[in-house]
Amino acid sequence: MLRVGSVVLGVADVPRAAAFWTAALGYVPREEMEDDWVVLVPKEGAGVQLSLGLSKSPVQERPRIHLDLYARDAADQAAEVERLVSLGARRVDWDSYPDDADFIVLADPDGNIFCVIDTAHD
Repeated sequence: MLRVGSVVLGVADVPRAAAFWTAALGYVPREEMEDDWVVLVPKEGAGVQLSLGLSKSPVQERPRIHLDLYARDAADQAAEVERLVSLGARRVDWDSYPDDADFIVLADPDGNIFCVIDTAHD
């Protein structure tokens, strides 16, 4: 049986992306970072790896795949969004929010879109 080993993001600047995602997720490099590749793993045990690879392709405005980061509740979601923005993420003007959205769309410093989800939302 297969399992997901790593989610891979294409980035324009691997060290900058690694700095953002290690701070955002509490991950650490699995081995020494290269200029064009790094695999990040959870500092505290098992979890999904995040691999960052140098890419020259443009960022998609509406990517087909993205990360969902889970927050405990609305207060945790708001605090995490502010923390991520302070680390270099930016808010995305998303025109497809439903009326009662449980998610907030952000972009990392390379422009890769991800969502912060309020998991307590009804």
